[in-house]
Amino acid sequence: MGGCASKDKKEKVVENNETAANGTGNGGDAANSGGEGNKSDTMVDAAVLEKLEAGFAKLAASDSKSLLKKYLTKEVFDALKNKKTSFGSTLLDCIQSGVENLDSGVGIYAPDAESYSVFADLFDPIIEDYHKGFKKSDKHPACDFGDVNSFGNVDPTGEFVVSTRVRCGRSMEGYPFNPCLTEAQYKEMEQKVSTTLSGMEGELKGKFYPLTGMEKSVQQQLIDDHFLFKEGDRFLQAANACRYWPSGRGIYHNDNKTFLVWCNEEDHLRIISMQMGGDLGQVYRRLVTAVNDIEKRVPFSHHDRLGFLTFCPTNLGTTIRASVHIKVPKLAKDYAKLESIADKYNLQVRGTRGEHSEAEGGIYDISNKRRMGLTEYQAVKEMYDGISELIKIEKSL
Repeated sequence: MGGCASKDKKEKVVENNETAANGTGNGGDAANSGGEGNKSDTMVDAAVLEKLEAGFAKLAASDSKSLLKKYLTKEVFDALKNKKTSFGSTLLDCIQSGVENLDSGVGIYAPDAESYSVFADLFDPIIEDYHKGFKKSDKHPACDFGDVNSFGNVDPTGEFVVSTRVRCGRSMEGYPFNPCLTEAQYKEMEQKVSTTLSGMEGELKGKFYPLTGMEKSVQQQLIDDHFLFKEGDRFLQAANACRYWPSGRGIYHNDNKTFLVWCNEEDHLRIISMQMGGDLGQVYRRLVTAVNDIEKRVPFSHHDRLGFLTFCPTNLGTTIRASVHIKVPKLAKDYAKLESIADKYNLQVRGTRGEHSEAEGGIYDISNKRRMGLTEYQAVKEMYDGISELIKIEKSL
């Protein structure tokens, strides 16, 4: 299964301590591990190499359109196949989902924060391609939520926008990502998150529901509210992101059901603010208040160049995804036109249920695409401007 997927060992020495020390961005173990380590600790074992070679051959022979296939050249593959992070993660841990799912759009995950440095020859060009030109010499700007009162309602008459949602992902400092977490770490993290969130006050006050031992009635209510996340899809399963399920996973929501936190789904934390209608300003203010509040109690993993670190490279940087469920029946008849307008404003069009889903009843999920190389405020503004323009065009048709 690849390096870290089968082990419970947290401290491992990477061959090049300097890479590890600079690469973790999360106060990680590698920097402190020191010493030369055993040769076996830094060598990729034969079984993993065999799987890597077979996986590379399968990908190369396929007609996959993924960014993984585009950038995993033979040269890059040979340069990286023998490398390991201090958590024991190999190139196989990064690429196995994309190799197994040839219809992936991206096809790569970071099993730990260090992978972004150790396997930079592959991650950097994929990041640059997905995030519209964020080069390896670029540096993501400091976190800036801007003037939270500057956004209003994108659809005051309520004709087009069904609901609005802004979310961000966060990783907890000192822990690897899903594939490398032990069951004990999952439980420890859930405890920290649960304790932190139970201190929320005012509009954010609510309750934490662990997935383990959840009562059927609670489970059904969360499903009805579309709050419950399921065990990962085939893309996450193949990336080993669903081990020890449902241990250490949980959901928090406020009493009004407009604020939600997922614990240990794809990322350590998914922080979500949402409500019916198009009042982006209200949704954004709630999210910013919550993120600032949580960060006072739980230190987040941050990288000087890449911003906030996440399991999937598409979410790096601001990690912000601001989206609306929107009805644009006239534009929907000309999907190519809808796509081209969306592209002009760096928006992404998805089906009603998000990624890998269909548009139900002509309702699309449209969000900002860029998350890197711009501030949180700018990312949300791109969505605000783009949706305002889409509504204007829909009205004119």
